[in-house]
This record gives sequence, C-alpha cells and structure tokens, in this order.
Amino acid sequence: MATTSTTGSTLLEPLSNAVQLPIDQVNFVVCQLFALLAAIWFRTYLRSSKTSSFIRHVVATLLGLYLALFCFGWYALHFLVQSGISYCIMIIIGVESMHSPMMIITQKITSLAYEIHDGMFRKDEELTPSQRGLAVRRMPSLLEYLSYNCNFMGILAGPLCSYKDYITFIEGRSYHTTQSGENGKEEVLYERTEPSPNMAVTQKLLVCGLSLLFHLTISKTLPVEYNIDEHFQATASWPTKIIYLYVSLLAARPKYYFAWTLADAINNAAGFGFRGYDKNGAARWDLISNLRIQQIEMSTSFKMFLDNWNIQTALWLKRVCYERASLSPTIQTFILSAIWHGVYPGYYLTFLTGVVMTLAARAMRNNFRHYFIEPPHLKLLYDVITWIATQIAISYTVVPFVLLSIKPSFMFYSSWHYSLHIVGILLLLLLPVKKAQRGKNTHENIQLSRSKKLDERENSLGQNNFSTANSVCNQNQEIASRHSSLKQ
Repeated sequence: MATTSTTGSTLLEPLSNAVQLPIDQVNFVVCQLFALLAAIWFRTYLRSSKTSSFIRHVVATLLGLYLALFCFGWYALHFLVQSGISYCIMIIIGVESMHSPMMIITQKITSLAYEIHDGMFRKDEELTPSQRGLAVRRMPSLLEYLSYNCNFMGILAGPLCSYKDYITFIEGRSYHTTQSGENGKEEVLYERTEPSPNMAVTQKLLVCGLSLLFHLTISKTLPVEYNIDEHFQATASWPTKIIYLYVSLLAARPKYYFAWTLADAINNAAGFGFRGYDKNGAARWDLISNLRIQQIEMSTSFKMFLDNWNIQTALWLKRVCYERASLSPTIQTFILSAIWHGVYPGYYLTFLTGVVMTLAARAMRNNFRHYFIEPPHLKLLYDVITWIATQIAISYTVVPFVLLSIKPSFMFYSSWHYSLHIVGILLLLLLPVKKAQRGKNTHENIQLSRSKKLDERENSLGQNNFSTANSVCNQNQEIASRHSSLKQ
C-alpha cells in the first residue's frame, strides 16, 4: 500500500512492532479480516432472499469506502473521484477508452468499459463466444457502478470479477436455473437452494494460515536479494546457484498465496464465487479464484504457470488486450501487464524477458512435444525435464520483479551471463515458429463452444445453470489448458 491513514497507522503501530511487519501490511491484513467478518454478516443478515438489491449495493459500497478510508486515509477520495469521472466518461464517449492509476480499479473499469462496448456498440457476430457471454447490454446505474468498483469484498485485493457475475450475485440469481426467453432475456425456470460456502471458506483460511506461517518463518531466511550477493556469486557453484534461485523464489510466493486466497475467502463468505456443482454434486466456490497452488508448483510449461497464477488478471489481459490486438498480441499483452503493475524498472525487465521465454517455450513445445507423448515412461521423462526447465525459467524471469530496481536486476542477469535470454533468442531464430491463428475459428474458440455445449447438457440433467459469464470463461480456460499443446 502506497499510503496509510493516520488513524489506521496509529491504532495498529503496536501490532506492527510486535509481528515485525511494515505498518501497511498489518493495516491490510486487519482490514481484510474485518472484511471477512463483514462478509459473514452480509450473507447472514442481508441475503438476497430477504434484502433488496438496492440495500445490498449501498451497504457493500459504504463498507468498501470505509475500508479504503481506513487504509489510505483521505487519499481514498481520489479513488472515489476517479470512479465518478470514469463513469461520466463511459456515458459521454461510449466507453471507447478507459484508464485509471489504481490496479484493481483499472481492471474493473477497463473490463466494464469493453463489456459495455461489446454489448451496446458491436454486433453479436463480431464477438467471440466469451465476449458475447460477458457483454453488458445496458448502461449500469451510478449505484451499480460504484458498488461493482468499491464493494468491501474486493476493494483492497480484488480479485477481479465480471460485472455480470457481480450483479447476478447482488440480485441473488446465482442459484437460479434459467433459459433464454423469446425476448432474449433469461427466464427463471426454478431456484436451487443456496449452498453453504462454510467448507470452502474454512479450507481457504487454512491455506492462508499456512502461507502466512511460511512467509513469517521460512521466507525471511531465503531472501531473493542473496542471489546477487557478491560473496555468493564468487563462491557458489552453478548447481548451488540454480537451486538457491529456485528455492528463494519458491519462498517468495506464499505472501501472494495468502493475500489472494484470503480475498477469495472473503468473497465466498459473502456468498459470492459459487460456480455450480462438480460431477460428484459438490458445490464449487472457485468462480473468481486467483490461483491454483498445486498447478503452479507442478507447472511443466511457462503457459501452465501463467494460466494458474493471478488467474483473474490473466483473464483480464486476455480479454482487453490479447483478443483485441491486431499486431503481436503476446508482446502487447506483456507490455500492458508491465504498465499496469507500476513504474519500477524491474517490472519491465521481467515482462520483456517473459515475452522471450513465452515465445521460446511455445516454439520448443510445438516442435518437440509430439515426440514424447508415447510411451508413458517417455512422457514422464519429458514432464520431469520440462518441470525443471519451467521452474528455472520462471525464477530467472521474475527476479527483477522482486528486486524492482534496474541496477540489482542487471547484476543478477549479468551473474548468469544472460544465459536464458541468449538460449531463448537462439531458439526463436533456429526453430520454425507456427503463427497462432486468432479469431472465431481458432482452436480456443472451438473449445469454448464445446465447453458451452457441455454446460448446456449438464444443465439439462438438472445441474446448476446460472448465467454468469465468468464461469464459462474459467471453464474454457481449464479446457484450453488441457489442450495447450494444440493451442500453442
């Protein structure tokens, strides 16, 4: 957090000293714990079956603004003013372009801008299946807009959700089975009993506790900065350098696991995040989940890691940039990601390196993977080798993201003789690269269509069919991941 309020800092300074954490981090955790309690109260006493959407919008917005005021002080007024100005711009110019200096609000404003643009200013046949599902067909009211951007569940750490998903939650339609009526609007066939999120919330809070414990103990003993320590660079062998690079970046991840999982738990506790039922009839509460830890740690490709890390941001980048870019979509997407993260040079080094690594990994996968599909032991060998390569490449790429400054970042890359940069560039020069086709006939969109048909068949068997578009996108992403070799 860039700024903390005077009141919040004064109240929490003794706690900050006790746990030896920066005051802004303590501020964040305390506010998120308050938001968790507020979410439980919100679902218990203001559930949609007993309370009007207007009241739910108002309460969610006011609580969110209070948390922003506590964390950021009067700087939070900038947040509100920015939201109001952006809303006026959407009305005046038809949401052609939207920008905001704050990360979460930027995602929400730009997402909603494109969703309204797709729904009100483009023809259906011009849209991809995912864009058609997310399209907003009417201009939101000011209250709906402020509630979407400033609600207490996501104002501090997100995660991003689509506007349609959020409105569906507020209006209590997440558990309805619907069908399209003659007028194009969805008609409710029947309403399912609201499932309890308690088990999902408990599991996620357990992950939060373990992640926080790991961060407070082990993470501090394995600083990423030690990778550029002069004595370490001069005396450590190359195997030692590689192992420490991997372990230090592994130890840096739990703080993200903690923050994103807690944010997900808060939304679930309020009743937001339900995504239907799995094949065993168990409720799924991962509609807006931001990470899949097991898949991250076991990633065998750069793409697999990115698909499971900061999921909602990856979807945002895909929707607002990758799908809409006419030239070099991968490069444009990484540059946008760097700009969105902030002004530190380390961000730009990481994402520019990420472009090289992503394209090189794609070229390798397209040219060699099909030789290792059969027999099973050969596939296992391939998976082990690609896991090692992926973990080293990811760690090498994100060191500047952690170091932030340009001098230590170049010190690190120099100590590695820019080896992975050179390897990546050579692969791109020497291996034939198949140009990925994008558009309505791409493999991904075929998979999107198949996924949608599968959902409809499941709904006809009596499973939940809520109309939130983000669930379709997330399910599509899982299918795309399973077929990533074809997509890449």
